[in-house]
Amino acid sequence: MVGRHLVAAGMLIDEDPERALVHARYARERAARVPVVREAAGLTAYHAGEWAEALSELRAVRRMSGGNAHVAVMADCERALGRPERALELAKEAGRDLPPEVSVELRIVSAGARRDMGQLDAAVVGLQGPDLDPKRRDPWSARLFYAYADNLAAAGRAEEAITWFLNAAQADDDEDTDAAERAFELGADESEIAAALPGDTLEIEDDEDTDADEPTEDTAADETSEPELAGTTEEKTAGAAASESTQVTEAGEETAKSAATEGAQTAAGADQSAGEPTPTAVAREESAVAEGSQTTAESDRSAGGSTRVAEAGTAGSAATDKSPEDGGGSRG
Repeated sequence: MVGRHLVAAGMLIDEDPERALVHARYARERAARVPVVREAAGLTAYHAGEWAEALSELRAVRRMSGGNAHVAVMADCERALGRPERALELAKEAGRDLPPEVSVELRIVSAGARRDMGQLDAAVVGLQGPDLDPKRRDPWSARLFYAYADNLAAAGRAEEAITWFLNAAQADDDEDTDAAERAFELGADESEIAAALPGDTLEIEDDEDTDADEPTEDTAADETSEPELAGTTEEKTAGAAASESTQVTEAGEETAKSAATEGAQTAAGADQSAGEPTPTAVAREESAVAEGSQTTAESDRSAGGSTRVAEAGTAGSAATDKSPEDGGGSRG
């Protein structure tokens, strides 16, 4: 049952993070000693804008399993709580021995913290490095170039900012940023943008309110009661969603979708056991849903249990990175 709620949280985290958080909290209450459950709860809280809760959960994950996989997310939470100095302290404590994607995301967050403190030039310098090369095409290049351009613009260096926004747009194959539009706003003409983006047609959106009527759902249910799981349509499409890989960004970010999918099997074992669940390290690669289903079934037969965990999965850096793009952090 815990695993099913983790899966539901992963499926809803992009479209309805508040509702996803209800499921993650339910799972956390029933398997609080399983690291992957706490990780999913922390990342879901981060996406829902519950900064203090996210920070608390991710601190617990670090105590349980060690490592700094989510240090950039933790630092960004400190920024959001109005403590940029503490964000810089976390970055210093993490040291240099970090995976490259986590290191880049932490630099982006640190630059945002310095910008919050009015240290605009220091924010620009903090993003410079060998990977700040317009010829590079790393998974994090578009975000790094965008953050650098954004901080250049904040420091009043508009011409350089235009150049780096165009570099970011060129590296942004997935069109996750509004780099081309930002370059246009700073004074780049359409010919410059067309030269940077050959074969693409740039559409500059008008600044008009497009109030789309989006349905909302009441998620203020009693937290002690079990939240409703996803419907049958979602369950049918769960296998396809789980096969999609998610990109780690900002923060150091394994997404909550990945954590939720990986946690389904671990949490199911916690449900079946009468004792305390054993903490497990968080896997870094998603398993195919079919394989996970077989493994869970075999475990159920050997333990004599009857619990069946519905599986599904979703992506999204950060890791970096659902937060507003101010160029300063996983939220940016």
